[in-house]
Amino acid sequence: MPSLSSFTDPRAYHILTYGTLLGSTFFQTFMAGPLAYIWLPKAQFSTLQQKIFPPFFSLQTALPLLLALTWPGEKLAGAAGVGAMRQHTGWRGLIDDSNMWTALVPIGLMFGTSLLNLVWLGPATTKVLRERKHQGMVTLLGAGNAGGFWLTPILETRDGKKYHDPAPHSEAMQRLNSSFAMLHGLSSLSNVFGLLAMLYYGVVLGEKI
Repeated sequence: MPSLSSFTDPRAYHILTYGTLLGSTFFQTFMAGPLAYIWLPKAQFSTLQQKIFPPFFSLQTALPLLLALTWPGEKLAGAAGVGAMRQHTGWRGLIDDSNMWTALVPIGLMFGTSLLNLVWLGPATTKVLRERKHQGMVTLLGAGNAGGFWLTPILETRDGKKYHDPAPHSEAMQRLNSSFAMLHGLSSLSNVFGLLAMLYYGVVLGEKI
């Protein structure tokens, strides 16, 4: 059973934060996302991803900040035991030159790649996805009950076919498909770089704790 001092030890929260970050990223990247793509209809999969990614990227962005605040540092020379004195702890220790490549860079990559997905790649991908789904809006003129007229907006695709239907597609649809592929690829690549940084940092953390 852990002692009361363990609940105030930043190292405990550092480990819990790292585990949450790595576990959620691994699950979404290799389990939830691929399985949803395989088993859900395209429209439902698209809606699900649009709802999941904003909170997921927000979590990925926040947790590296917590890692920086709870950085465990290193044991002092000659110190031993669970309660051994440590140096270079917290975010000030993280920016020490000795921790540049072992901690600051990987944690910075985790934060940077997630922030990139949160503020740019994710929203841009969603925007193109919606534009691709709704190619345009037409307005039909109808007669009202009192002899007046009312306008009824109706969404429809200009091409008369969905983006995943067999070719040929219009130039506009081809451009949207290319934009989506590029943005989605960049978002996935950013996520992979962040995941590699997490795995590398896990090895570093194993030596520090």
